[in-house]
Amino acid sequence: MAYPAETAGALGLTGGDAVDAYLASGGLPGVLRAWPHGTPPMEFIRQECEDPASALFGVPESVLLAEFPSPDQARRVLEAVGSGDRTHTAIAATAGGREGPLQSGSLSPLLRRLTGEKRVLAMDEPLSVQPGKPALYRVREHNLRMYLGVLRAAAEHSRRGRPDLAFRLVRRRWASLRGRAVEPIVRQALGMAAMAGELPWPDAEAVGGWWNRRFSPEVDLVGADRAPVARRVLFAGSVKWLGTPFDGHDLAALRRDATQVPGFDPETGGLAVVSLAGIRPDAEGVGLAWNAGDVVAAWG
Repeated sequence: MAYPAETAGALGLTGGDAVDAYLASGGLPGVLRAWPHGTPPMEFIRQECEDPASALFGVPESVLLAEFPSPDQARRVLEAVGSGDRTHTAIAATAGGREGPLQSGSLSPLLRRLTGEKRVLAMDEPLSVQPGKPALYRVREHNLRMYLGVLRAAAEHSRRGRPDLAFRLVRRRWASLRGRAVEPIVRQALGMAAMAGELPWPDAEAVGGWWNRRFSPEVDLVGADRAPVARRVLFAGSVKWLGTPFDGHDLAALRRDATQVPGFDPETGGLAVVSLAGIRPDAEGVGLAWNAGDVVAAWG
């Protein structure tokens, strides 16, 4: 499996296109081999929608069938997470179906199996100086995550001879799906930069996010001296993966939300921004400002 920088090099893509290509392919060789060199992600996906047997659809489906050959509880839990449910309560409600929410006595062992033994799910915990809840779940492999989020539904349109509807569905859902899916990639990139001593905060060794039980606010990035419970929070930050630059309004929101992270001191704590479309002049002055190229480079 190729990582973001390797995916970028293999496909001849840079910046946001390289990140999108990694999200769509997961760096899986079976998808990368089918991807014409230099083809932008949306154009490749449009081409794949013309072929119901495309690698973009077939590779994740084969993984799903190999790991979960029958629609049992484990598969329903995976599909619930893939559809966007992140919390224990939401997953239980979706995976339980008409019979009512899946009971904790059944769901908790399944989540442990899917995160530990199967490693098909990942569990994220809020990072601060205090132990935090709730944990949030996500599909670990990016191609499978996008498949469950939108590509499987697109494949159904493609099989019915409607590639136009398939691609329209992908375009409609892509921005919101990638906005959430890119966060762990950014956190890992910052974490690698921290371990290499390449961040403005030399004592930073762990990078995560923070949220409370109400998910108001959710802070995309938190840098600390250790995880899962930090001694010191060194920076807080925002990931804006949209077509508009990070601006003064975004900066004001980040400053406000950061103060709620336990252990963050607005007088000494830094601010980090990772933005697909860059940063406007009225938002300058943050301690770290990365774009998509910086994210890919950190993986290199």
